[in-house]
Amino acid sequence: MKITVIGGGHVGATCAQLIANAELAKDVYLVDIIDGIPQGKALDMYESMPVNESDTRIYGVNSYEETKDSDIVVITAGLARKPGMSRDDLVIKNANIVKSCAESAIKYSPEAYYIIVSNPLDVMTYLALKVTGLPKHKVFGMAGILDTARYRSFISMELGVSMQDIQGLILGGHGDTMVPLPRFTTVAGIPVNDLIPKERMDAICARAAGGGGEIVKYLKTGSAYYAPASAVVQMIESIVRDQKRILPCSVLLEGEYGYDDVLVGVPVVLGKGGVEKVIELKLNDDEKAALNTSVDHVRTTIADAMEMIKNQ
Repeated sequence: MKITVIGGGHVGATCAQLIANAELAKDVYLVDIIDGIPQGKALDMYESMPVNESDTRIYGVNSYEETKDSDIVVITAGLARKPGMSRDDLVIKNANIVKSCAESAIKYSPEAYYIIVSNPLDVMTYLALKVTGLPKHKVFGMAGILDTARYRSFISMELGVSMQDIQGLILGGHGDTMVPLPRFTTVAGIPVNDLIPKERMDAICARAAGGGGEIVKYLKTGSAYYAPASAVVQMIESIVRDQKRILPCSVLLEGEYGYDDVLVGVPVVLGKGGVEKVIELKLNDDEKAALNTSVDHVRTTIADAMEMIKNQ
């Protein structure tokens, strides 16, 4: 197994380290345009492998030739948010970056699965899908796992119970319009609505939707990376080990949930075939209305981004 991570910033480097620690690949390639950054970080990571008891080899490179025939490519490259910025504020700048990365990677790894992390996530994943020309089961975005992880963390804080017992789902775009689903959330099989009053659940859902912005506000000069990288690695593990986990990922919808040609987060079965199945939930009227709002926002942002790229 050969995995390439594009972008040597906090998310990309952390992702490469976690992949290597878990020995999910024999070889991990960290790509960045700045000479010395991927080489130095890769060497530092490789020197930690004896301590982590892993035999994964990590390489830092500035070009894509060495990444040839990768099985999985993770694109994390792009500008991070700063306080006061929304994910949508990054559209045109990151679109050019992701487009260039996808074009370069597909040239050398046409059979790989592509996991997109760059923001705004759903738009960048749609762009990568179009640039690579790959089928939708091979290009998908990391969003719902991160959003759900934050959601579950906040429920754990509220109840003072183990996160391992909390299951939940968040649908829609990766942003302020995401749709947490308390009705599909359980704690050791107990519906969360039986344990937490509605007003507190509403607050938890709102915090989950703004979870990325909360961290940006603290950091001031960057955005989250530990949780996003961990979410990516969970996706990779499900593919590499054919676990067929049901995980919320951003995928292209072609009729599912009543939507076409738009890419948003929904639960999928993730295995050695990539996105092997999209699972459709039976939503009530309120949940469906919230999802409509989220999808409409993503659709508009995708259209605007594609038009801006076309007119450059």
